[in-house]
Amino acid sequence: MSKLWIKNPLAIFTANDLDASNGIVIENGKIIELIAKGHSPSQPIDQTFDASNLVITPGLINCHHHFFQTLTRAWTPVVNKPLFSWLTTLYPVWANLDEDQLHLATQVALAELLLSGCTMAADHHYLFPKQLNSAIDIQIQAASEIGLRVMLTRGSMSLGEEDGGLPPQSTIQDMQIILDDSKRLIQQYHQRGEDAMINIALAPCSPFSVTQEVMIETAKIAEQMDVRMHTHLAETIDEENYCLEKFGMRTVDYLESVNWLNSRTWLAHGIHFNAKEIQRLGKAQVGICHCPHSNMRLASGICPTIDLLNAGATIGLGVDGSASGDASNLLLEARQALYLQRLKYGAETITPELALGWATQGSAKLLGRQDHLGQIAPNFQADLACYTLDEIKFSGSHDPVAALLLCGADHAEHVMVKGNWVVKHREIQNLDLDELSAKHRAAAKQLLAS
Repeated sequence: MSKLWIKNPLAIFTANDLDASNGIVIENGKIIELIAKGHSPSQPIDQTFDASNLVITPGLINCHHHFFQTLTRAWTPVVNKPLFSWLTTLYPVWANLDEDQLHLATQVALAELLLSGCTMAADHHYLFPKQLNSAIDIQIQAASEIGLRVMLTRGSMSLGEEDGGLPPQSTIQDMQIILDDSKRLIQQYHQRGEDAMINIALAPCSPFSVTQEVMIETAKIAEQMDVRMHTHLAETIDEENYCLEKFGMRTVDYLESVNWLNSRTWLAHGIHFNAKEIQRLGKAQVGICHCPHSNMRLASGICPTIDLLNAGATIGLGVDGSASGDASNLLLEARQALYLQRLKYGAETITPELALGWATQGSAKLLGRQDHLGQIAPNFQADLACYTLDEIKFSGSHDPVAALLLCGADHAEHVMVKGNWVVKHREIQNLDLDELSAKHRAAAKQLLAS
């Protein structure tokens, strides 16, 4: 229980208005004191860490991903497709995914996130073909070997092609199997403490891949067992049209009809809302995960972030699946959010601090962890990302925090989770990255050949 003073940072982004310009004191996995400029710690210190060349932020938090998709990045048949045809081309490939491939895909996604400064990641795993019934258990094992916090969502697909959905029949499950496994995972793995490393949430995939009954019954379980809910919504005009044709209602009406229009819910993408729907989402305190790279790659549209914020919704960031975002790098996602949102709202409104806030404090709130993650503040968990500005692309930069995004920082020098250094000098401490990459590349070739 020694006290560590991370001392004299080059710059620090706390995601709040607190002064930590002379550093942070950490004990037992938590931040216990912020040191203002010109001050020293109030208690004796056991260790110091020189941060004079580091820009420090709270650990970044990724709110939407599909880890398994790292195996199908930049696959030629879908490079130029929009969402629906992209999905229908990839579904038959993903249907052959096995347990070993999922383990490798999960570790690659988490390793890449970690190296970007990400300390917690939510994954939306909705693929459960018959050979992959224990997918979430596999992901939990993979995550525990690397050391990130995770919120693993028990996704589901129950509406197949034969009944008007998009997924092939081989990838869907019966409702009772989905509900029983959801309860099992919460009971077996969900941790509720402020230092929790594993959370479980429930995440039927989308209006075009699950029945309304699954959505309704999932909401009941989430309320009874006090966990969060996640789904894709309003990502594309095609989805909006699907909801009108299949259910006779727009996406937010659909959300309300299945009892999901509440503060327990966070949505992936959230692009195609009208003004009244934005007000309804804000009033219900629904969270929206902005995924700019994926939205641009699939030409889906631009999330109305500021309108949603002004209405009362929360905005966080996600890299989305690595077959549409293609890179599991949350710092680059924050940069892309900065630039994409400036096209909609202007340079004066969308600042680097706002975009970094979405990747930290906003994302923590989406996952229900805002009381102890996403900020540098006393009594918060000691999850930190530390960046250097010593590469040529930063030469001549003057504002260190702005430089992270404007000059294109893409990896952390050090990363701390729960007071432990899990990345030191750009290397993950307990992982052979070369070996993992070699196995993952082989698995990707095997999957596409199957």
